[in-house]
Amino acid sequence: MTIADRPSRTVEQRRWSLWRAMLWPRREAAPRRTARVPWVPIAIISVIVVMAIFAPLLAPYSPIDQTLRDKLLPPAWMMGGSDKYLLGTDAFGRDILSRLIYGARVSLLVAVLALTVGGGVGLLIGIVAGYVGGVVDSILMRLVDAAFTFPTILFALLLAVTMGQGLGTLVIAISLLLWASFARVIRGEVLALRQRDFVALAKVRGCSAPRIMLTHILPNVLNTFMVLVTLNIGVVIIAEATLSFLGAGVPPPTPTWGLMISEGRGRIADAWWVALIPGIAITLLVLSVNLFGDWLRDRLDPRLRQL
Repeated sequence: MTIADRPSRTVEQRRWSLWRAMLWPRREAAPRRTARVPWVPIAIISVIVVMAIFAPLLAPYSPIDQTLRDKLLPPAWMMGGSDKYLLGTDAFGRDILSRLIYGARVSLLVAVLALTVGGGVGLLIGIVAGYVGGVVDSILMRLVDAAFTFPTILFALLLAVTMGQGLGTLVIAISLLLWASFARVIRGEVLALRQRDFVALAKVRGCSAPRIMLTHILPNVLNTFMVLVTLNIGVVIIAEATLSFLGAGVPPPTPTWGLMISEGRGRIADAWWVALIPGIAITLLVLSVNLFGDWLRDRLDPRLRQL
């Protein structure tokens, strides 16, 4: 049958087709969602990391040397500001830009050490609790619950009084803040993994529990662990700034962003840049790390990639 021989559609058929198109429209396939690479947060994080690594080369002045004749000079772009200091000076005549650069080194160092210690302990406890189960799981989870109820700031202040201020005290205090959240999330992942076929096959082959946890469980929870690390970098930086602000962090004259805010809080009216500039740096870094962590979570989760 040729096209010319086909019967033409009647008016009733065309009318019914129109009503069907209005009542039951075709559903178009939803576009696949792809997470855009957060280039701006990555650029901000990269700049701060470079500042921390190459602080002696980038800082124009010493972060601890005092020049009282240059105290509380406004930033260079303000009226009355000195061209010598781009971001101004504090109450002791120290360059804000140099202290900001060296403060990034302290904040990132504390983040790396605290996440290594606290995250590592939480990863180990989560794997053991989730795989072994039973009484071991109950005991470890009660410890996790107790860790969530203990005031970390108070414990950090007690450590500062008994052990003295320093980097070690700060890392221990923040590690105690982190390990419980890591352990709880990792345990949930392990509870699902231990029911998988590859774990059952490993048991049939006679693999010991430590070997199964090391070779079969650990590689499958590393994606979740890395996402937790990125999302908790902001928590560590805020905690370090808070403890330094309260006097339980790294002792002066070592520059930290929290200490800089604490030193400038009493001069907000006449020298706002002393506290505001490190506060902006903390905000930018924490926001950038959180956005990067959200993107990394979407990239590593296969369920979100299929949406």
